[in-house]
Order: sequence, then structure tokens, then C-alpha cells
Amino acid sequence: MSKTQINESAVATSVEESTGIGFLTLDQPQRRNPLSAQTMSEVTAGLRELSADPRVRIVVVRAEGSVFSAGHDLTEMIGRTLDDERAIFDGCTEMMETVQQIAQPVIAAVQGPAIAAGCQLAASCDLVVAASNAVFGTPGVKIGLFCSTPMVALSRAVGRKRSMQMLLTGQTIDAETAADWGLVNFVVDPADLDREVRDLAAKITTASPLTVRIGKQAFYQQIDLPQAQAYEAMAETMATNAVTCDAQEGMQAFVDKRVPQWQNK
Repeated sequence: MSKTQINESAVATSVEESTGIGFLTLDQPQRRNPLSAQTMSEVTAGLRELSADPRVRIVVVRAEGSVFSAGHDLTEMIGRTLDDERAIFDGCTEMMETVQQIAQPVIAAVQGPAIAAGCQLAASCDLVVAASNAVFGTPGVKIGLFCSTPMVALSRAVGRKRSMQMLLTGQTIDAETAADWGLVNFVVDPADLDREVRDLAAKITTASPLTVRIGKQAFYQQIDLPQAQAYEAMAETMATNAVTCDAQEGMQAFVDKRVPQWQNK
């Protein structure tokens, strides 16, 4: 495994060449992995760094310690100007959008509480695997700061009524409830979290990298479009996908009953 560190600070990135997994690790466990402005900038940079690495097929966002992330660093949000506050949330938005913009699927491995912007980060990932002791919450309403930016990702994951319940009460939900509501893909024993995430990644990496990239981009392109526009856009996407070398190879391999040989083009 090769490993690089971003500013030797709150975020570490590493690449496991044997599996094609790029790991982005929140690494301030003693502070409950807060998403400070600097940390969010490092996460954004780390995601882009991993995405640009040709060895990386999947990105896993994880955290050290008992807490996935307690959310924004409130100490940097007190006594600041409006422009200062805008800069924080602009950085947050850039980080969340980068998760969905990079070519590789992003899996959140949530080993503990994911709170406020931490919940938003998990909800923004393409897939979420949670340990059974994880909890999710948007408690900003309790301190006078409604979780409006977390609401964007949360409401798209769990729908209106359930997201409003979390946002208005500020109460956390356990991992099983999060899975039932659609915020989490599945829940595992804490001791099995790493293995289960790797198993999920392995299933995805059997596919053509090009096809996965096309599919992820297409998913976010169509998800908020009206149905007629979504079909129009996706018909064109599927047609252009169909003439790629990998699609032609995959279809021929299926007909021939053999394993496809991907060329990533």
C-alpha cells in the first residue's frame, strides 16, 4: 500500500493497489473528526487526488476513532462575519458535490455517530455501509442553527417526512432505522465493517471502469429531472454507452459465455 498525507493534518489518503481501493480517512479522532473549513478543503483535495490516480477504482470514506464525524467545527463559526460564514458553507457544498462528481463510486464506511455535516457527508456518498453502533442525526435545530445544508443530501436520501422528522426534532436514528429509511445500504457488525466494505467494492470493480463512470454520472444527471427529460437524456446516454468498446465487448462476451476483457474505452 502506498500512502500520502495531505498537510499532515485532519485527512489521510492511501491507495491499496491490490484491490483498487482509494481510502480517504478523517483523522482527528480526539476531536470527533470535525469538518472544519480546512478539513473540508482537504477532503475535497483528497477526493480529487484519489480520482486522478489510475489505480483507484473505488473510493472509501472512513474515519479513525469512535465517531465518523460530529459535523462542522462550531468554534470557527462564532463571532464571524457573514462572508466568513458563507465561505464555510461554500466549502462544504464544494466537498459534497465533489463526492458525486468524481468518476469512481464513493462508499462511506460509517463506524460511529455521523452528525450534522457528518450525516450530510455520509448521505452524499454513493453507497453507505454502517456499523450497527452507528447513529445519524441533524441536531442543529437544538443550537439555533438549522441543518439546512445537510437537509439537501438527507431529504434526497430519505424523503420529505422522515428528513423533516430528523431536522425538526434533532433526534438521532440508529443504523437499522437509517437502513430502513434508505440512508444506509446495509448494517453490519462493527468487527465486520472493513470486510463488508471491501466485499462491496470487489463486486463493483468486476465491471468496466468506463461503464461505472458513465453510470454514476448518468445517475446524478437524471435523478432530479422530470421523467420525460430523464428518459430523453438517458436514452442518449445509453446509446453512446452501447457503442463503446467495453459495452461491445461485454455484450459479445455474454453471448459467447466468457469473461469480458475490459479496455476502459
